[in-house]
Amino acid sequence: MNQQIDQPQDQQLWEIARQRAAFKKNLVAYVLVNLFLVGVWYFSNGGNHRYFWPIWPILGWGLGLAIQYASAYHGNRLFSAEKEYDQLKRKQQ
Repeated sequence: MNQQIDQPQDQQLWEIARQRAAFKKNLVAYVLVNLFLVGVWYFSNGGNHRYFWPIWPILGWGLGLAIQYASAYHGNRLFSAEKEYDQLKRKQQ
């Protein structure tokens, strides 16, 4: 699918779409890999489940995933100059 992108707004929308698609792919990988790690932990300890070592990759990767989510779904508005301009404009009125 090769479409020509003529307008800057279309380029921005494509970039947002790419970021969101990448986030969804990483979310699926996160769930599958961490389920696998929890399974390895569960079946390798033979009933002695004292130390839950999969928590470290779950938390570390989860933090990165949370940052990617914020960037993909809220990043374009979080530090937007247009948003700041609108707020200043409303304060003047």
